[in-house]
Amino acid sequence: MNAGYADSSSITRRLDPAQRRSPAGAGGREPYPILITGGGGFLGSHIAGRLLERGDSVRVFGRRFYPDLAAAGADCRQGDVADPAAVRKAVDGCRSIIHCAAMPGIDGDYRLHYAANYLGTKNVIDAAVSLGVRRLVHTSSPAVVNAGQDIEGGDEDLPYPAKYLCPYAATKALAEKLALGMNSAGFATIAIRPHLMFGPGDTQLLPKLLALAGRGRLRRVGNGKNLVSVCYVENAAHAHILALDALQSGSPAAGRAYFINEPEPVNCWDFINRLVTAAGFPEVRKSIPFPAAYAIGWLGEKTFALLKRREDPPMTRFLACQLARNHWFRVDRARRDLGWEPAVMLEVALRRTLA
Repeated sequence: MNAGYADSSSITRRLDPAQRRSPAGAGGREPYPILITGGGGFLGSHIAGRLLERGDSVRVFGRRFYPDLAAAGADCRQGDVADPAAVRKAVDGCRSIIHCAAMPGIDGDYRLHYAANYLGTKNVIDAAVSLGVRRLVHTSSPAVVNAGQDIEGGDEDLPYPAKYLCPYAATKALAEKLALGMNSAGFATIAIRPHLMFGPGDTQLLPKLLALAGRGRLRRVGNGKNLVSVCYVENAAHAHILALDALQSGSPAAGRAYFINEPEPVNCWDFINRLVTAAGFPEVRKSIPFPAAYAIGWLGEKTFALLKRREDPPMTRFLACQLARNHWFRVDRARRDLGWEPAVMLEVALRRTLA
């Protein structure tokens, strides 16, 4: 549901020594460093690894220093996207940005989400425009078009809803509108919407599910028949790099958003049970009706807000909808405009994740 955060320890294992020492601009790539905000996170670290593999110069910006990324050849800069001065220093000298940094979690204090997701994006764009950046790939989310309704075969013509069920979706929508609205002849922008990312290094989706399963608290919400889209993290990283390469003068991709996920949906609870049982926990058999889960989510949100707790409640209205409703998306436009296809097939992706 979001870009997430993870350490970058897998980067140096994916690159052999020759690849780690490839000079900037090798193979005709641009001579300027490509900035990845949130570059040490779940998605960002995979993007950084792929760019380093092909010989690009990479600069990552995040709250921590990532020694494995540095060892792989990345220029690591520390700071918060909510800090305009720190962002400007990170952007200076770059001509392309992949903006992955975002607030983890879906609920909690709206102000924190607004600062990280919207103001952080605004800081990146303000610095980019003033310092001559030419291309921006913005990591968005299908949550920007989801107000809890069933979505079956949704495409990029889906409108933004008037209201959202969580601060994450609301602020990511503001950020996406800003990024796409800034597209121009001199500053090309694009938004990528990966859905329900999973894979090695995940610190959000899979660990939370397994933690609930381990405590015997994971319940199927609804009738268990809902279909959803999922996206392996390497396939999402591949899409971001194709998007970056597509942002040339006159590109039909500039100023547009693209869904990125498996071309065919999966049954939500079959998928969850496969992950849960592979981790050694019993299959999820107990269930709760969707209206009850939605009501519990509403109560949890109100309670955590009153207690001023920053973490997500165990259940929220948005999560209840994600676990019970259909939400799957077509990828025809990404195939047409970006030439995207899954680089790793679902069965292989699952084996790698479960390993």
